[in-house]
Amino acid sequence: MTASTDHNRALDQQVFDEWPVELRALFDGSALESKVGFTASLLTVDERSAHVRTSLLGIGELYAPDSRTLSAALWPQSRAARAITQSGRAALTFVFDGTFYQVQLALVPLNADAGGLACFSGTIDSGEAQRVRYARLTAGITFDLTEGRDAVLERWAQQIEHLKRAAGTAANGT
Repeated sequence: MTASTDHNRALDQQVFDEWPVELRALFDGSALESKVGFTASLLTVDERSAHVRTSLLGIGELYAPDSRTLSAALWPQSRAARAITQSGRAALTFVFDGTFYQVQLALVPLNADAGGLACFSGTIDSGEAQRVRYARLTAGITFDLTEGRDAVLERWAQQIEHLKRAAGTAANGT
């Protein structure tokens, strides 16, 4: 990770090609109930229309099996799943701990039983963290679970397990 530390600049910027420790912990698939509300924006490009599309993902749809990888679970009929299948590219943006993150990913489909989900494994091409010295980001897009909290947490736990198995299968080359 590299950082811009010019004290005359208002922008503090870090570039990375592997998950910083705090983000690896965020995406480790554990303690989902304590991470409710976290939302990431997955940006893809629809090759037919050339439009940028945004999909909002919760913590139960993202899993980092190692320091350079992110697995994502999407609905198979979603525009994002189609776009990733076509291009193999996406960007993930989110706010965490007062910092804005944007991570460029090269993605491939995972061919494992994923409980009806389309799972992808992405390698970090580049990541960037930005914050300014004069203000602190307090939130990006966040949410509260208003109905069926226990059912959502159970579904997320199942999705993370599917991602773990799919990522493990991919890592073992089977």
